[in-house]
Amino acid sequence: MCNACGNPAAPGHWTEAGAATPGDRLRARFHRAALLNRVLKPYGLMAHDDGVVPGIQIGTLSGARVIVDHLDHVWAECDRLLGHPVDPLDPRFLGDAAPSTHD
Repeated sequence: MCNACGNPAAPGHWTEAGAATPGDRLRARFHRAALLNRVLKPYGLMAHDDGVVPGIQIGTLSGARVIVDHLDHVWAECDRLLGHPVDPLDPRFLGDAAPSTHD
């Protein structure tokens, strides 16, 4: 794959299943990046998907950036950038929908 332009295009991710049009696929990518940003922000990380380059860009506040092929690799790269694990199932990200562990 060309690092400058991203050709050839990467195949879609399973989270884009059911996308009827290229526009639907693009909207799914943007939505996924927005959700990732909500989870990563407390860790000082950000996700970006411009819809042009295949993959997701993960960045730190200090400017370090890495492009991951797909969602499965996000967590390993976040762990590497931070030097400690990011838990996407941390109760603080689950909101009111999470069952209380304090009875």
